[in-house]
Amino acid sequence: MGLIGFLIVGLIAGFIARAVVPGDDSMGILGTLVLGIVGSFVGGLLGSLLTGDGIDFSTSGIIGSIIGAIIALIAYNAITGRKRV
Repeated sequence: MGLIGFLIVGLIAGFIARAVVPGDDSMGILGTLVLGIVGSFVGGLLGSLLTGDGIDFSTSGIIGSIIGAIIALIAYNAITGRKRV
């Protein structure tokens, strides 16, 4: 997947994660893009751990990116204490 495709998947995953996690997340497009990219790496890490390949920091597909972005957003909200669910 090229760089543009990677950024588009990250942006889509970030938007979906923000829609799924309850509450108001006041982040712009750049924050949403970073959330999706971090989610892609989190999803890739979880996927490699579940398949038994060990710890491998790689990107994942759209489903893994969305799941990873949801996990990253929940962790970010818990660490910063921005909102209570």
